[in-house]
Amino acid sequence: MFIFVKYMVSMRCKMVVKQELHKLGLQYVNVDLGTIELLENITKEQREQLGENLKNYGLVLLDDKRQILIAKIKAVIIEMIHYSEELPRVNYSDYISEKLGYDYTYLANTFSEVKGINIQQFIILNKIERVKELLLYDELNLTDIAFKLQYSSVAHLSNQFKKVTGLTPTYYKKLKMKRFGNLEDL
Repeated sequence: MFIFVKYMVSMRCKMVVKQELHKLGLQYVNVDLGTIELLENITKEQREQLGENLKNYGLVLLDDKRQILIAKIKAVIIEMIHYSEELPRVNYSDYISEKLGYDYTYLANTFSEVKGINIQQFIILNKIERVKELLLYDELNLTDIAFKLQYSSVAHLSNQFKKVTGLTPTYYKKLKMKRFGNLEDL
């Protein structure tokens, strides 16, 4: 039996979900990408209790099939961009479709209808968030970041970054570093 939970893919979220399952005496096979695979059927009361417990951590059990699919799409994209060492060398559409086992056109249409933006826009927003993180870590230069996130050039990354944030990557980094520097002075 599968249960779907809306959460970002992170070790902390997985640990919280596992902890709450354990508290309720529910044995699971797997907790991954917003899904919980249980060994046995769950009662209505157990499901409600799990939902309440997870709500305390900002996690939500999903019932609507479209919302579940959207959560899975988002989880695959977030895992791909934020938690993978290297982005896949195949088209993102092929990667997402293969990972979820659905036709990409169906995934894209469902995502757009529910979220009001398309999958590509969601990927771009997440890539820009990842660029921000990497800029602040200060371990990679812009050329390395562009290569890591598979931008065709630094100019392409910079243009997309400015379009989304209104700032150049260099200015963003200076601004954030200045703010962090001021916090250290306190």
